[in-house]
Amino acid sequence: MDVITTAGLTASSAPLGVEVVERKGAGHPDTLADGTAEAISRAYSRYCLETFGAILHHNTDKLSLLGGAADVRFGHGNLTAPVQVLVNGRITGALGDHTIPVDDIVTTAAKDYLARALPLLDVEQWVDVRARLTQASSPGAVHDPGTAQREASRQRWFAPRSLDDLAERHRLFANDSSAGVAYWPLGIGEQLALDIEAHLTSEGFRAEHPYYGTDIKLMIVRHGGRVQVTACVPQIARETPDLDTYVDRRSQVRDLIGELAARIAPGHRVEVFVNTRDVDERPELYLTATGSSIESGDEGVVGRGNRANGVISMFRPWSAEGVSGKNPVYHVGKLYNLAAAEAARRLHEQTGLSCAVALVSQSGRDLTDPWQVIVQSSGPNAVPATTVHRVIADVMADLGTLREQLLDGKLATA
Repeated sequence: MDVITTAGLTASSAPLGVEVVERKGAGHPDTLADGTAEAISRAYSRYCLETFGAILHHNTDKLSLLGGAADVRFGHGNLTAPVQVLVNGRITGALGDHTIPVDDIVTTAAKDYLARALPLLDVEQWVDVRARLTQASSPGAVHDPGTAQREASRQRWFAPRSLDDLAERHRLFANDSSAGVAYWPLGIGEQLALDIEAHLTSEGFRAEHPYYGTDIKLMIVRHGGRVQVTACVPQIARETPDLDTYVDRRSQVRDLIGELAARIAPGHRVEVFVNTRDVDERPELYLTATGSSIESGDEGVVGRGNRANGVISMFRPWSAEGVSGKNPVYHVGKLYNLAAAEAARRLHEQTGLSCAVALVSQSGRDLTDPWQVIVQSSGPNAVPATTVHRVIADVMADLGTLREQLLDGKLATA
């Protein structure tokens, strides 16, 4: 690997820094799309490991959700048209003569995830899973009668006769020329976005406040010690009998967010706005049947929401890769983003500096040997290249642990 280190990183956590941070909550359609894609990948991977001892080729990272329709009134809310889960991608359908129940795996995983994410959504009645999957190989499989006995591995990418047809079992290599990027530590605005949303969508908070939904969106702007928070927080129609109750609870959640922010960021001046699009006189309100706008025409797409660290931070480096749903064995769009985050954390722990890490792959190169590694750090002096090389080598050697965390659902991808 080539290692490039530079100094002069402007850390957004600095006292006079500026942050613009967005967090799409657990019930936001884009977050739901990410979660559904990753749930399908995990379920398929587990089936393959239990049945064959290896994960077969698959990608569900092009999944999208199409919103349904709902009848919402004070004291009443129900769906009138289903949410559609469009599972776009490629999944190996068989290993030799062993057919994999792909449709069952996909449908069960999608519905189970959405049932957990939106308990008020009757997934059997109001979720329609449409698997639109192919087994076409990526470019590279050149059909030449003169070399028929030396069949290109690409020709068997999604149609393996045995595990021997999985090229990565012979040599684990990067599937694409791409880049993963991450940074550490988080800024105050980023921590606020993560912690406030996590609290408002936690099981304990939802049990105590069953009238709030989870399609919460936060936009935070911090300039020095001044923090401004705009929050969109839905209310559950069946739990909200009238406009006065809705207005009172809107004020309540504004105060709750202000109290949370004061604890997370002491010494900062915090101003909170909630549901700024509401028009009480009409009324036009963020009132929902299930707690998510996916119930009524909104859409969700993998990769359009939070980055792998859970936020969208406008003045930070970030990758456009949709991490969720990608194959956890070799897909650099997934592994390198998560590995970069681990490397940034380790470098910060060892140096005390704010660090941004980019891992650049080269298609076909050994997966554990990134083509380029770029580290930018705060302070006047760059992190020594020898330190970076050692940390990256350790992180790459530990990709197996990262995969296990992904398969166990312990490592977030959005």
